[in-house]
Amino acid sequence: MDEFTGLPDLASRAFGGGVVYANDEFFAAADHLVLPAPAGHAPKTFDHKGQVYDGWETRRRREAGHDFALVRLGAPGIVHGVDVDTSFFTGNYPPAASVEAASVEGYPSKDELEAAEWTELVPRSELKGDGSNLFAVADRQRWTHVRLRIFPDGGVARLRVYGEVVPDPALLPKTFDVAAAQYGATVVDCSNMFYGHPQRMLMPGLAQNMGDGWETSRRRDDANDWIIVKLAAPAVLRFADLDTSHFKGNAPGAARLTGRDERTGSEEWVELLPRVALRPDTPHRFKIEKVPAVTHVRLDIFPDGGMARLRLLGDADRGYLKARMA
Repeated sequence: MDEFTGLPDLASRAFGGGVVYANDEFFAAADHLVLPAPAGHAPKTFDHKGQVYDGWETRRRREAGHDFALVRLGAPGIVHGVDVDTSFFTGNYPPAASVEAASVEGYPSKDELEAAEWTELVPRSELKGDGSNLFAVADRQRWTHVRLRIFPDGGVARLRVYGEVVPDPALLPKTFDVAAAQYGATVVDCSNMFYGHPQRMLMPGLAQNMGDGWETSRRRDDANDWIIVKLAAPAVLRFADLDTSHFKGNAPGAARLTGRDERTGSEEWVELLPRVALRPDTPHRFKIEKVPAVTHVRLDIFPDGGMARLRLLGDADRGYLKARMA
């Protein structure tokens, strides 16, 4: 796995990403590009335009030029790499593609975006069909939109834009979920993720099912499982939401939260929420009494099991957020 594919997909519909405009989507809608789920395929499934594809597919060009799609990032940020995924497109994938980025605040129209200043992140590069096409990005500016160009036409299943989330602090309230992936929080360490990656707990919205959360294997020792979250910004926490929704016979029996401030250089973990009992299939909210600011939070579950969502509501360091925007 390339190191950047472990980062959040900034373009994902899960964060609110969307296709602002595509010059052609005759065979399949460009909206498929940003769907969170991997592309699927049902062979010999035809509608009035031909084989149905889970991706973006343009008509065959009979004149010079190329096709393109403008994508609004659901989470603006710094792009580390992209995947132009051509899964299931075999005789109809584009031979080449390029990716550009722009930073336009607010809610620009298609015309405003086309008039914006664009920076090339991925130069025109050859693509292979029916698979991932990964490209590392060296530019470390903050972007709000990307433009995918395909040469000259064809089908792309998904466009993944992997990177660091950098929210605009002017659009954030005083107290917000500093453990939210959409604001830049990320899991940096974990004891076990046999059935589900803990980063899912930080995603927007309610968990849809048991597979949309973190679940560990069954422990046969006296230890317990845990994760460490780097918060979106240093913050003083006010409330913690520990949601075991959908986990019934496999919810943890209890949980505890501790935190530390890496800015102090101390490795000491301070108690934020003492060990509390958890119920199966239940959203829990706990008030956090007066505690110091922290940059990292450790969630311990006892002894193992599954958690749907983790929310940590706190007052963030605005100076830190503004510095990231600079």
